Amino acid sequence: MKTFPEVKLLDTRFHKVKVQELMDYLIEAAKSKKKTIVENVNIKAMNLAYEKYWYRDFLNKADLVFCDGFGVLLGARFNGYSVQSVHRMTAPDYIEDLALKCERENLSLFLLAGKPGVVDKAITKLVAIAPNLRIKGHHGYFDKSGKENDLVIDKINKFKPDILYIGFGMPLQELWILDNFNKIETTVFLPLGACLDFYTDSIYRGPRWLTDNGLEWLTRLITEPTRLWDRYIVGIPLFFYRVLKQRITQAMLTNR
Repeated sequence: MKTFPEVKLLDTRFHKVKVQELMDYLIEAAKSKKKTIVENVNIKAMNLAYEKYWYRDFLNKADLVFCDGFGVLLGARFNGYSVQSVHRMTAPDYIEDLALKCERENLSLFLLAGKPGVVDKAITKLVAIAPNLRIKGHHGYFDKSGKENDLVIDKINKFKPDILYIGFGMPLQELWILDNFNKIETTVFLPLGACLDFYTDSIYRGPRWLTDNGLEWLTRLITEPTRLWDRYIVGIPLFFYRVLKQRITQAMLTNR
């Protein structure tokens, strides 16, 4: 498997990878039949990793971690890393490309995310552009332990997908992977949060000029202020405070 340069920020690492490189990696990993975890980081993930050791450990042990947030790129640049906007990607922008590649390589895809009905919409859209794609799914609103969880895993295992997309949101999706990693018969674990909600327009992302310039969070805050105020109003300044603090600490240690 190809390796990529690492960026380390707040003791959490991600990889300097572009979207086409990510697609190629996913396909190669799926063909390898070795269980692989491909993660992503944004400011929420970096804050969670700073506060929760198990989550930071999960990210640092993942096989590949790509960047899904302009704020993380800014933090990396501030710490001297040479990263560009091409090293940041959002799942709704490439999910169709992934579906087409899976169809071409005869690889299967299982979608586990969203409220009831969202997965069905996503499958309909993906099959419209990749009619021979082997794809199944299940909504993400189920008990993550006990009998209901076992039934969902049984459904996944009967299909034996090459790539399993999990979208419960951070850190629930990562905790679920940890709890069920050895039970699930898939090759690539791909936790991607609310990707399908955006892809199916179940949640409004905002105009393209906002999403392409790192301001998608503003639309989300306006549309869901009660749920997301803490993530953005508190979380964004907190992340940059932590990055600045780390930079100052490192500079002081260097100058001793």
